Amino acid sequence: MGHSAHTNEHTAATLACARRVLELEADSLKLMSAGLDQAFVDAVGILLNAKGRIIVSGMGKSGHIARKIAATLASTGTPAQFVHPAEASHGDLGMVTRDDVALMLSNSGETPELMSLIDYVKRNSIPMIAIASKPQSTLMRAADVPLILPNAPEACPMGLAPTTSTTATLALGDALAVALMERRDFKPEHYKMLHPGGTLGAKLQKISEVMRGPDALPLIKPDAPVMDVLLTIGKYALGVAGVVEDDRLIGVISDGDISRNITGLQDRCAKDIMTRTPKVISGEARLQEAVDLMNRHKITMLFVTGASGTPETRPVGAIHIHDCLRAGVS
Repeated sequence: MGHSAHTNEHTAATLACARRVLELEADSLKLMSAGLDQAFVDAVGILLNAKGRIIVSGMGKSGHIARKIAATLASTGTPAQFVHPAEASHGDLGMVTRDDVALMLSNSGETPELMSLIDYVKRNSIPMIAIASKPQSTLMRAADVPLILPNAPEACPMGLAPTTSTTATLALGDALAVALMERRDFKPEHYKMLHPGGTLGAKLQKISEVMRGPDALPLIKPDAPVMDVLLTIGKYALGVAGVVEDDRLIGVISDGDISRNITGLQDRCAKDIMTRTPKVISGEARLQEAVDLMNRHKITMLFVTGASGTPETRPVGAIHIHDCLRAGVS
């Protein structure tokens, strides 16, 4: 058999393996979704009413998932902290208070390192939610609310490496976090407060925080001659001029409008060549919305309208695609 045939066999086998893993894990999530019951609702209620933080703990691969769940909770409005179960018995139990809620992860429910933390939580009457696959395990029997993972095989061919179980645990953690977001009515402005940096923070900025103000607007009257239009476009370097009447934006003129009306241009005025349905956006909108609108209509600038206490069509600012790019949104 030639090299090419071997390569094709390996390709087919590798893709078949990947698909088998993904299908097994997807089936597990469907099983878990179908099996959700009042216990999940009770868990959300306990987490929602916590006066302190959600203490998330797990060992090994469950520990990695626990860190991710804690981070997701914290970033979506539910204060949370990961506590390593082995370190807990060496002083980190002091991080856990009676105002907290414990969220314990263990596929088997018999992880030895969790036992001192379980004992501490029970002795101090701290509510405990547990996620495991064995209902009769030590962890699940100790829990106030046990959330049972589906009875599904691991994707590992030996059935040993945590794969399906960790995916299910992570997804269940996401479901808890999103349910809490909805119960808290967690809005984009709340999300932005917790994500001020990076691309997420940039996308969530309001246009009013970035836009060019009223003094930087290329505005002209409807009867302005085309020469004034050209001078205005050149002066403000935004590629457009806005046509205003009684402080209302009634049209825009772009370089394209001028090119399309080049014949007899010197005898025309602004209202003769303007586009009468200008695309505008509110200063309360997010930068990402401005970029999406500009991309959708293949334009590079928007007038900002609708500031508090002003008519809907009164221009109060302008946002150029370059402003968005400088802010980190593309």
